[in-house]
Amino acid sequence: MTVQVSRYEGISIMATREVVEKFFGLLAAGDPDAVAKVFADDIDWYVPGSPSLPWTGQRSKGSDVADYLRTLAANIVPEKNVDEVEALLVDGDHAVMLGRFTRVAKSTGRTFVMPIAMHFQVAGDKIVKMHLYEDTLKVSEAYAD
Repeated sequence: MTVQVSRYEGISIMATREVVEKFFGLLAAGDPDAVAKVFADDIDWYVPGSPSLPWTGQRSKGSDVADYLRTLAANIVPEKNVDEVEALLVDGDHAVMLGRFTRVAKSTGRTFVMPIAMHFQVAGDKIVKMHLYEDTLKVSEAYAD
């Protein structure tokens, strides 16, 4: 007799959801240092973009998250942000958020709206991976002179 072990053994789907929901709650509260504490020391973070957009790129340390949020906040009009979460899908230690961002580029005053997806991976009570999928052309055009 062969017994197949589930790939989810030892993984709490509820814990993954709770950690990601905590991230979004802290993000909405606007405290970059508190948000950073939800991340592990070593992370796989990726926000696509270009060198002209200083908040984009890869990061590998949880301590980089607060600086990312501060840099982003310095380049947008935070009070005009609209973050819409349409769905949060959880599969084991992975979660995917589907939604929409509305932003105003501080340097140009241009508003841009785009669908987004965020892929998270959670280990224990910490986020170890966050990849953002967005319309990088739309973002670049909003900041272009």
